[in-house]
Amino acid sequence: MRKLLKPKKTSKKVITSDETKKPIQADIMDNIEILQELFKDCTDIVFRPFIAGKVKAYLVFVDGFIDSLSVEMHGLRQLIEEIERERLTIDVLKERVISISSIAETTELDEAISNVLKANTVLFVDGMRKAIIFDAKGGERRSVAEPQTESAVRGPREGFNERLRVNTALVRHKIRSNRLKILSKEIGEETQTGIAILYVEGLAPPELVKEVLARLDRIKVDGVLESGYIEEFIEDSPWSMFPQIQNTERPDTVAANLLEGRVAVIIDGTPFVLVMPATFWQFFQASEDYYGRYHISAFLRLLRVGFLFIALTLPGIYVAVTTYHQEMIPTSLLFSIAASREAIPFPMFVEVLIMELSFEALREAGVRLPQVVGQAVGIIGGLVVGQAAVEAGIVSAPTVIAVSMTGIASFTIPRFNMSISIRMLRFPLMILGGMFGLFGVVLGTLIILTHLCKLRSFGIPYFWPLAPLSFQALKDVFIRVPWWAMNDRPNQFVKRDSLRQTEHLQPSPPEGNEEGSPT
Repeated sequence: MRKLLKPKKTSKKVITSDETKKPIQADIMDNIEILQELFKDCTDIVFRPFIAGKVKAYLVFVDGFIDSLSVEMHGLRQLIEEIERERLTIDVLKERVISISSIAETTELDEAISNVLKANTVLFVDGMRKAIIFDAKGGERRSVAEPQTESAVRGPREGFNERLRVNTALVRHKIRSNRLKILSKEIGEETQTGIAILYVEGLAPPELVKEVLARLDRIKVDGVLESGYIEEFIEDSPWSMFPQIQNTERPDTVAANLLEGRVAVIIDGTPFVLVMPATFWQFFQASEDYYGRYHISAFLRLLRVGFLFIALTLPGIYVAVTTYHQEMIPTSLLFSIAASREAIPFPMFVEVLIMELSFEALREAGVRLPQVVGQAVGIIGGLVVGQAAVEAGIVSAPTVIAVSMTGIASFTIPRFNMSISIRMLRFPLMILGGMFGLFGVVLGTLIILTHLCKLRSFGIPYFWPLAPLSFQALKDVFIRVPWWAMNDRPNQFVKRDSLRQTEHLQPSPPEGNEEGSPT
């Protein structure tokens, strides 16, 4: 029975960067000793030694990152057979032994170390000055499932997960064209997080792609654990409260944006993909707007825009009107509000502020608790707190109604990052309404609109197509016109190949039947 190869006892020395940058040595133990000292106290790094005939070899990989059966069937078994035949060369290893499709070789030790940490398997063979790198990734990871934050009544049910190559494959499945380009980079000195930059050649402006790559290259940080890290580093106005980059869990949303000339960035370890540039109105569009009847989509979009103003300004207007402009309230309603506030000890502003903060706290608690319990806290808790506050004489019933309508309105915004921005901005408007009445609310709204008009996302005006005005692009903002009427791609993004369809495809009734009824 053959004994497994035992590594030599190494002295306790610190491995310097110069030692890891040297070429791979012909003596296998010179390489393994450096790796074992470098990965000292890393119990998840596996050094698998074996020997057949007169040849020694080592497999090095991270436990839990690889598929052991794949390594056994497609590499280890054939390797031992070839070693016993004593005809082992680097070409034989690549062409006959390791049957896994993704395979490479390296002569540098630091590159081999880097690939071990990237969840690849590295093979060292005694007498060879090269190492074989092959992809046998496996382990337990979350499978493709329905998106959790972007549910839809109609449309695809698959969403991104935490694996980079699974996510790029989901997009490639949507856009099966050689014009879809996928570039790879790594960010993070310690995490070495893999990212992929996606764009459609000929649709995405070259200057946009260069700008995205330049901003990513400027990131020098120790680690990237989620796409939010990168978003904060590359956005145009980091002090703005409004999101300037869209994030999504849906492959169909990414594919649709790529076909409009945008760029997507997929980050390993997170299901949230970044899409840039983004405009303000983009955050009020849901994916299923494009899958249902355009009449329904137009109605829902107008509903969202209307409730946007309610979510932003209703508390401020309510405080301003009841405090300074009672003459604007119908007499019967004014008497009802006055009667309900007769026993309330707080001013109107304090009353609304208490209820707004309470509802925000309940909403946050519902998110952080387990899903089933969180739903109960969000719904029942709101009802109980509101009713108890009215009965205790802390707030009035009209205030509870106004705050509830504001909360419902904020839920109509499809994108969470825009919804939370609107929810936060209503507090300054409440303060201005409490101090200056409707004049304060109007002033605050004008400041917000001015800020929106000044913002840019990778050089694109944030409030486009309203500022600057583009009638052609308004077909897909407040409403959605039929697909056969959207001939052109957004002209702010695509300068060439701007036609979605080569001819006007409006349906027409059959000849001799102008009403379109069956003959």
